Amino acid sequence: MNENFLYYLWENRLLKADLSTVAGEPLTIVHPGFRNHDSGPDFSNAKIKIGDTLWAGSVEIHVLASDWKRHRHQNDKAFNNVVLHVVYENDAESSPIPVLRLKDAFDETLFGQYQDFVRTRGWIPCCDSIARIQHFTWLSWLDRLAVERLEQKSKTIESVLSSTGNDWEETLYRIVLHYFGMKVNGDSFEKLAAILPHKILLKHADNLVQVEAVLFGCAGLLEGSFVDDYPKLLQREFAVLKAKFNLKTMPAENWRFMRMRPSNFPTIRLSQQAQLVYLQGNIFSKMINAKSVDELHELLSVGTSDYWTSHFVFDKPSQQRSKKLGRMTSDVIIVNAFVPIMFCYGKMHEQNELCDRAVALLEAVEAENNSVSKNFASFGVAPQNAMQSQALIHLYENYCKPKRCLECRMGKVLIKEG
Repeated sequence: MNENFLYYLWENRLLKADLSTVAGEPLTIVHPGFRNHDSGPDFSNAKIKIGDTLWAGSVEIHVLASDWKRHRHQNDKAFNNVVLHVVYENDAESSPIPVLRLKDAFDETLFGQYQDFVRTRGWIPCCDSIARIQHFTWLSWLDRLAVERLEQKSKTIESVLSSTGNDWEETLYRIVLHYFGMKVNGDSFEKLAAILPHKILLKHADNLVQVEAVLFGCAGLLEGSFVDDYPKLLQREFAVLKAKFNLKTMPAENWRFMRMRPSNFPTIRLSQQAQLVYLQGNIFSKMINAKSVDELHELLSVGTSDYWTSHFVFDKPSQQRSKKLGRMTSDVIIVNAFVPIMFCYGKMHEQNELCDRAVALLEAVEAENNSVSKNFASFGVAPQNAMQSQALIHLYENYCKPKRCLECRMGKVLIKEG
């Protein structure tokens, strides 16, 4: 037996009707309360009728009654409001608080169904049965998961915001730059943003060469000698700006070029970021006021400087062609940077309309094509837009992998059905 299963029984009232405390008093669950995922009792604001008395307060749940003292709840003031101690086995006297023993108070076959469910060796525990879930049930659950994911991302954004002195423009710059690097170079771009503030770039936003010089120089990509005139020019410009602003540089070894498409090389991404600064300057207000995905795509409609139209790395010419930021990369930035920041800003400033718009924008972006989406689609749950693909990522990472099936709406339904 485990506590998660007991939480499931309690929260969903899957107990027999004629309940009584271990002292023999009749007990009725008027309301099980609300699950508490932080420290303190497991459920708050519960209403329990014991005998003729209605009690309102918290409920604590353990496998063994002796866990109360083992966890030292008797010395914790947070547990002073507990009105019922729910246990699977009443192995010891725990406290003066009424105790409800669950061992014979539910259908034991439910626990067997739960064990069979989580022991499944498939990609996720319910992979063989999720196709049975009704479409409407899935839609409502995905809506909730998408908001959960935005709330989770908001916490990360708030942390970045705090580190920038509550500067939203700088926060946006750092998060956007991370996603310019995608999975392979995301961390390196994040490190670059930490040593090169956006405000430094803005000081020279009217001079594309200087913006590129600072970006490439701080990235550590202007070390050594070059053949082409352009990198030599960037070197000279960076030498002056580095001394002027006391700039730091990263080791060039931080950047990865192997096993990736040349259009995703960090050199191309750095030039595109320079174009974004040169063409758009401060973009936070433009992003926050965008009413459509097209406006956001237009904001990210940037290419590279002339040199990079015929190069992927310094001193190695390639076939001449435009290298605009691709639609897929633009979608990644919208989904993972613009929308979460818009949602976070709306939440922090109590602007519900902005939060709703962020969700609507997510729905307007095409579903992401990744391994999670592909796997769910193979089991009959194909995302129709980015809001749903983000919800499925959140479901997989936060419920399926850790096997929190009893906290998943789909898991609850399937385990109950058997």
